[in-house]
Amino acid sequence: MKFGKRLKQQIQETLPGWGDKFLSYKELKKLVKLISSYAPQMMSGSLEYGKAEAEFVYLLNNEIDKFNAFFMEQEEDFIIRHKELQQRIGRVIDTWGPNGSQPSETDCKEELAKIRKDIVDFHGEMVLLINYSNINYTGLAKILKKYDKRTGGLLRSPYIQKVLQQPFFTTDLISKLVKECESTIDSVFPPPCDVERGLVVLGSGVAGEGIFRITVAALLTMQEIRKGSSTYGRFSLPPLNLPDQTDVIQSQSLQLNSPIAIP
Repeated sequence: MKFGKRLKQQIQETLPGWGDKFLSYKELKKLVKLISSYAPQMMSGSLEYGKAEAEFVYLLNNEIDKFNAFFMEQEEDFIIRHKELQQRIGRVIDTWGPNGSQPSETDCKEELAKIRKDIVDFHGEMVLLINYSNINYTGLAKILKKYDKRTGGLLRSPYIQKVLQQPFFTTDLISKLVKECESTIDSVFPPPCDVERGLVVLGSGVAGEGIFRITVAALLTMQEIRKGSSTYGRFSLPPLNLPDQTDVIQSQSLQLNSPIAIP
């Protein structure tokens, strides 16, 4: 399956409100085809060619502005939500935990169970945002490669250098929050002894609903894109700043099935 179709599939399966934040790959592809159709009549460096390339770069810049605005908005929201979840856990333990002001194992487990669901959803959303960064970068690299190949231009290398400095490509903070989220889950919600009942293996069908299902679908799409690429690197596919897809799926499935531990 070609990249455009995989991107369309992911957009259809993403979270509500995210669909129009992805790369407008189809529109950019049409523009490349249009420019390449009269590129032979234009000498590289001519005024006409310069205008055509300027229009293409203008659209690319708009796409990057869109990525950055959405990514930074989500990143800020995730920082706030991460702090809130930590505070909620602390309040529950301080109130209903063994050494709390009103010790109650039942109330403590009930409240922690609610928090666990929110943490699992939160974890999935953060993984989706990293995947959002990866797939949009991949789309930019592919459309730039297509542009250079069809027009004889030399736009890809300098433009990718610019992309590498963009906020949407810098996922270190979100990756750190993902790891902290997983550490919280490991300490507050340890996996059950019969962990096998929580495992979901890639390619054998996906259990679960909501964000869990969407996260798995997105990771599988990115995995297939990478499998179908003959080259890796900054000019084709970005280095994935994510855990192995199988690990993520197993981790989220275990989170959904793990018992509540009273600290």
